[in-house]
Amino acid sequence: MMINSTKQHGFTLIEVMLAMAVFAIAGVALLGVADNNYRHISHLEEQMFANWVASNQLVEVSLDKTWPPKNNRKGKVEMAGRTWYWQQKVIKTANKELRAVNMQVRLNEDDELVSASLLTYLAQDKP
Repeated sequence: MMINSTKQHGFTLIEVMLAMAVFAIAGVALLGVADNNYRHISHLEEQMFANWVASNQLVEVSLDKTWPPKNNRKGKVEMAGRTWYWQQKVIKTANKELRAVNMQVRLNEDDELVSASLLTYLAQDKP
C-alpha cells in the first residue's frame, strides 16, 4: 500500500507580498541613484564644455595685440550642439603693463550663475 503524502511547498501570500515590497523599495532606490548620477554627469559635461569655450576665448584674447584688451566684450559661440554665451572682464593690476582677463561662460545669456570662469594675465608687448 502506498501512502500518498503530498505536502505542498511554496510561499504564503504574506511572504510573496513582503518580497515584492522589498524589491519595490530597492527598485525605487536604484532609480533615485540613477537619476542623481545622470544629473551629476550632465552638470559635469556642461562645465567641461563651458571651460573649453572659456579657454578658446582666452586664447583669442591673448592672440589679439590691442592694448589694453577691451573690457566687457560679449559674444556667443556654438559648441557641442549648444550656444554658449561668454563675457570678457578686464581687471587692472598694480603693474600698468599687466592686465587680468576673466572669461565667464553661461549656457543661457540671462543666467546669473556662470557655468565656467577662467582667469589669465596678459602683458603689454614692448616695442
